[in-house]
Amino acid sequence: MRARERKTITILDFVIVGFPGLLPHYYGLVSVLLFFVYVFTLVGNAVFLALFVMSRSLQKPVYYCIINLAVCDVLFSTATLPKIISRYCFQDGTISFMGCFLQMFFVHYFGSVTARLLAVMAIDRYAAICFPLRYHSPLMMIIRAYPLPYCASNTIVHCCCDHIAITTLACTDREEYSYPAFIHAMIVLLGSLAVIVFSYCAFIVAVLRILSTQGRMKTFSTCSLIIIALFFLPRCFNYLSSNINIKFSTDLRLVIIMMYSLLPPMINPLIYCLRTDEVKKVLIRKLQRKK
Repeated sequence: MRARERKTITILDFVIVGFPGLLPHYYGLVSVLLFFVYVFTLVGNAVFLALFVMSRSLQKPVYYCIINLAVCDVLFSTATLPKIISRYCFQDGTISFMGCFLQMFFVHYFGSVTARLLAVMAIDRYAAICFPLRYHSPLMMIIRAYPLPYCASNTIVHCCCDHIAITTLACTDREEYSYPAFIHAMIVLLGSLAVIVFSYCAFIVAVLRILSTQGRMKTFSTCSLIIIALFFLPRCFNYLSSNINIKFSTDLRLVIIMMYSLLPPMINPLIYCLRTDEVKKVLIRKLQRKK
């Protein structure tokens, strides 16, 4: 009877734990740090969006891809950070059942779009106008995960509603649902990464033909290889380790996830926007006019 009663339990909400090994007296520090990351992400991307809207000289196809990237970074951070900040600041980690799956969709959708945008930017800037953003791909992950029976724990050992973190709570065999999601993630990540590697190899060959050493260094300084590696490699490792049962500390895994999820949106405005000469000139002009 107890087994049958347990199967009829309906979960109405989930509880986001965050870092399970974090001591309570560090909660305030972590919430302040995450709040700083969120504000910095909003301000950095908002500066470029404002410059783009106010300056006709920036309204060119070459900047459309960066605009898409900035919007994705802001929406991704807005979908994930407020709830985990609330968890550590107000001890409120509860999220509704529907809200959790909605957050899961945004997490994977904006992650997929960002991967494709980075690939597009590596191939050619103008291609951002023509590149199709695929809404149905991450949506299938949600459609397959939502009807699963959730009748046991509602505690998510994660900082947001991730596909892996949610489906592990289902009272059923996870393999049938995890492998299609894993294959899709690898296609999106490794496919985009392969395009980026090919594009940068061609780019490096072209740069090496530059006679001036100073010209080479200046060109290489505009490369965003570090942020690309930070976005793709830890993600691939996270998905791979979850599916081949590589065991390591939960807190370490969450630190890796937070690193590749939060650092790129915060640093992207500096790499793709404020280091561009034309954008810097527009920003300096605006500041001088105010003075």
